[in-house]
Amino acid sequence: MKFSEQWLREWVNPQIGTQELMDQITMAGLEVDGFEPVAGQFSGVVVGEVQSVQPHPDADKLRVCQVSDGKNTVQVVCGAANVREGLKVPFAVVGAVLPGDFRIKKARLRGQPSEGMLCSGSELGLSENHDGLMELPADAPVGQDVADYLRLNDVTIDVDLTPNRADCLSIKGIAREVGVLNSVPVEAPAIEPVEAVHSEVPDIRVEAPAGCPRYLGRILRNVNLQAESPLWMQEKLRRSGIRSIDAAVDVTNYVMLELGQPMHAFDRDEIRGGIVVRMARVGEKLVLLDGQEVELTRGTLVIADHEKPIAIAGVMGGEHSGVGLKTRDLVLESAYFDPITLAGKARHYGLHTDASHRFERGVDYRLAREAMERATRLLMDVVGGEPGEIVEVVSDEDIPEDRVVDLRARRLNDVLGMEIYRTTVEEILARLGLRVEKLLKDGWRVSVPSFRPDISIEEDLIEEVGRIYGYNNLPVTEPTGSLGLRPEREAVRPVSAIRNFFVGHGYQEAVTYSFVDPKVQQLVDPEREGIALANPISSDLSVMRTSLWSGLLKTVVYNQNRQQSRIRLFETGLRFLKEGEHIDQQPMLAGVVVGNQYPENWVNGRRNADFFDVKGDLESLFRLLGIEIHFVGSQHPALHPGQTAELLRDGEHVGWLGTLHPQVQKNLELNGTILMFELFLNSVVTGYVPNFKEISKFPEVRRDLAIIIGSDVAFADVERVAKKHAGERLTALRAFDVYEGESLGEDNRSLALSLFWQHPERTLNEDEVHSLFNGVIDALKEELGATLRS
Repeated sequence: MKFSEQWLREWVNPQIGTQELMDQITMAGLEVDGFEPVAGQFSGVVVGEVQSVQPHPDADKLRVCQVSDGKNTVQVVCGAANVREGLKVPFAVVGAVLPGDFRIKKARLRGQPSEGMLCSGSELGLSENHDGLMELPADAPVGQDVADYLRLNDVTIDVDLTPNRADCLSIKGIAREVGVLNSVPVEAPAIEPVEAVHSEVPDIRVEAPAGCPRYLGRILRNVNLQAESPLWMQEKLRRSGIRSIDAAVDVTNYVMLELGQPMHAFDRDEIRGGIVVRMARVGEKLVLLDGQEVELTRGTLVIADHEKPIAIAGVMGGEHSGVGLKTRDLVLESAYFDPITLAGKARHYGLHTDASHRFERGVDYRLAREAMERATRLLMDVVGGEPGEIVEVVSDEDIPEDRVVDLRARRLNDVLGMEIYRTTVEEILARLGLRVEKLLKDGWRVSVPSFRPDISIEEDLIEEVGRIYGYNNLPVTEPTGSLGLRPEREAVRPVSAIRNFFVGHGYQEAVTYSFVDPKVQQLVDPEREGIALANPISSDLSVMRTSLWSGLLKTVVYNQNRQQSRIRLFETGLRFLKEGEHIDQQPMLAGVVVGNQYPENWVNGRRNADFFDVKGDLESLFRLLGIEIHFVGSQHPALHPGQTAELLRDGEHVGWLGTLHPQVQKNLELNGTILMFELFLNSVVTGYVPNFKEISKFPEVRRDLAIIIGSDVAFADVERVAKKHAGERLTALRAFDVYEGESLGEDNRSLALSLFWQHPERTLNEDEVHSLFNGVIDALKEELGATLRS
């Protein structure tokens, strides 16, 4: 919110300087981003009057002018197209200094003497318009210093407001705050109802009262939009960061800045039938005032006539119904639009306007009529016109209800850390416009005004009292409280341990968006539908992820496009699944590996990572966590049919490991073999409580055997059966040889195993070991069809 300090001081004028004023506003919670002078530094520029204009004898584009500075008449050579006799204009006399330390001297231009310079707005640092001279009003006093005449001893203050303080998006709102802070009265301009002079009224129908609970319209006939806005209005707009366009637009912008109520003016002749406030229909299109054509979507509130939309409500008007120099009759609009209905609509169409900025944050729902009367009077003063009656359509059921909030004195004092006198609290509330309806035993029942939609609970009132009382006046106290240690289960490993493990194994941690491209998500998780965002940042970030693979694969694409061939990434984060009306947020661990297994150097060669490399990393992680995970061949729509493993813990699914499906890889334009895994984080962080066990001092016994077994039997099954029948003294089981050949028969292989036994308290005898060893052999024969290799 930008505003002119002088404009603010017309409303409220505390006896403090500019810097103190800005510091005061900042400490009240309305942070000042910065300030800048409203014009460049210059001197010696007065109001001049062009008394005559003659062609230059030696230059077609130059004119020889006689200019009066109120004391003397001098000759000035000028090339501006709009120079003419009788024009009042800024005149830099000889000796003047313009912005950029440009000094005016006597000169000869194409043989003609020139004493001074007639100035444009850009040459004074007032605008960027180089097209012609800056024209001053006809009643401007000749000879007066232009800086004094235009009141250029002023600054533009830029306030960065938080979204809840929409009441301060106007001079009226800022003035109210400054008046409260300094205990000085606010002198608002008198706004009297404008008497109607004709009986014509607009036909208004509101079909979406929830989105537009209040809509006002008025017809202003026989206006002259060729009349220019007065210079004082143009200057106030310019100093607030708004460019002057035409009288009708300038007046509505002025009222918006002054009171905080956005308004719009339609050309009555372009409205067919009447005004209808409704929701957009599928397929409707609208050309906006900026020339952009948009296709309207469901949920968009529009202003329409009986044939077509003519504006996006609270955002921007349509080009077809906009006012122009030939407009003779206006339809003025002043309305209250529901902030929730308008939230995000401007951004949806790639727009952000001053009107949408205010309506989305909440405009005073009682302000529309006052703004209508103010705009009508200003328009009549500038462009003339004959006003009609105001038509107001109100839905009492949808207008926000008046709010009453209770404030407890004890709670106020506890939060602020000091006791504030009740009379002081009541005075602060009254100055803020918060009326005390009833005195309670330990506090107040406060009625909240319509211009403060941000106040709804007791803490809001406490904040108001605190900031007006002055944050600097509150005592400095140290917080006290007991900080007990939180109990932590020793069996649960911290996520940081998992992160450290992967970093130690050459992975890099990635942090990707929870919002993903629905097309990518459909490829990696086609069986689930992502939760669509109501107001996505962009189309490729429009759904919540159901798998961390969506973001990781996009990261791989990004890196491969930048010539990175070896990529090892992992991520911990949430995935989002919709279960009925509930959203289930599940912590996940995922990773992706592409390229060489080791960084390229003279030792490691260039072997690409494969399925078993990543499986080995996961097995190392599971050993660290103290959990037992089984890898079982399975199918996943995003993974290669022959290189996919489902991860099970105690028979329950905990994740996936595999190679990316070739078709998915082709669609994503990825290179190389893409290895991926994804695990339920909560299922793997819970392991075991470490327990000390004494190392046995007795000898270990080893037995080897070689079995012939079917190639389709997984080693995990062999290991399971062997451990089950080897007894509790088995300390290790290892496979040390695998052989396949024609001599073994088709679909068979030879598997050589080593089994180790050790007793903690004595030496195992031969009979015990032999019995256990034979039990393993018999079990492998019976359960897996194995035979001993001779």
